[in-house]
Amino acid sequence: MRNFLAALAVVFMILPASNAIAAPLEARIDLSSQTMVVKKNGKVKYRWKISSGRKGYSTPTGRWSAKWLSKHHRSRKYNNAPMPYAVFFHGGYAVHGTDAISRLGRPASHGCIRLHPENASKFYNLVERTGLKNTRVVIKH
Repeated sequence: MRNFLAALAVVFMILPASNAIAAPLEARIDLSSQTMVVKKNGKVKYRWKISSGRKGYSTPTGRWSAKWLSKHHRSRKYNNAPMPYAVFFHGGYAVHGTDAISRLGRPASHGCIRLHPENASKFYNLVERTGLKNTRVVIKH
């Protein structure tokens, strides 16, 4: 019984640490391939083309949790441009839909991560169901 309780204590000490590392929902964005892979509980659910920041407009790299959602957002900085299904992760940076779908697969934005509107809707709904604190956005070159 003593060994069982000791093993159980070790499991409970490790469990919170592993939850802090891996979020149930993760968007992994690769700027060099202009793609986003969405993982739910470690399993790939979606793989989509994106557009990131074009020349003169960089997209930040790093890891963030999702901060807030806006289904019908409009940019205050760029002429009221539509940003449907926006998932904000770092200041004014968001993953959101675009009507410039012909530009997906190459840099074309002011720094945000653009998706096809159908894919942005899917991601937005996943974030809404999973929770902001349980969603990570990871961007690398």
